[in-house]
Amino acid sequence: MVSVAVRTERASATREQILTAAERLFAEHGVIAVSNRQVSEAAGQGNNAAVGYHFGTKADLVRAIVRKHATRLERLRKRMLAEIGDSADVRDWVACLVRPVTEHLGAMGSPTWFARFGAQVLSDPALRDIMVEEALTSPTLVEVLDGLNRCLPELPPEVRAERSDMASQLMVHMCAERERALAEGRPTPRATWHGAATGLIDAIVALWAAPVTSEAASGSSC
Repeated sequence: MVSVAVRTERASATREQILTAAERLFAEHGVIAVSNRQVSEAAGQGNNAAVGYHFGTKADLVRAIVRKHATRLERLRKRMLAEIGDSADVRDWVACLVRPVTEHLGAMGSPTWFARFGAQVLSDPALRDIMVEEALTSPTLVEVLDGLNRCLPELPPEVRAERSDMASQLMVHMCAERERALAEGRPTPRATWHGAATGLIDAIVALWAAPVTSEAASGSSC
């Protein structure tokens, strides 16, 4: 008779195999395009109902993948927050957004799928809220965003919202593109994830500091 401990260990291993397979397939093909059957097969599960049994709905599976990475990201941000203290430098706070992600990706080796998975989920209106909700449960991320907002230059509300979206898109998709290039063996502009983070931080800080051109001054009627 199989003991409870053995059954628990097997279930945990199966869950991990499903999470890994789903993250890869979702990253490469998009969440909607991948069925639970495909995830089960890729995870080596003979039972096509394994995904539903262990995780429930596809949205639940996406949430579980996000949480799988959240613990390490939380730890990395906590360390960086301790290093910068109560900084008044926008660059320090932008670095606290960017470097935990790139350091996490770098530590996992290659290939990784988390950056592309995030880009796929954030581009899906039905699933985007999962990423946003999970992010806002992170105490360190909330602290970073509060610190950044305190240091940003005075901007019209619509410009601040626009640039926040731009910065988020830049970070998500540049990480995803670098991850894809590494997985495919293509050259990248920066040799390391640390270097890629430096370039991203430079660009995002410059974005926030860019001058604001009024509609009237732009001379455009479009």
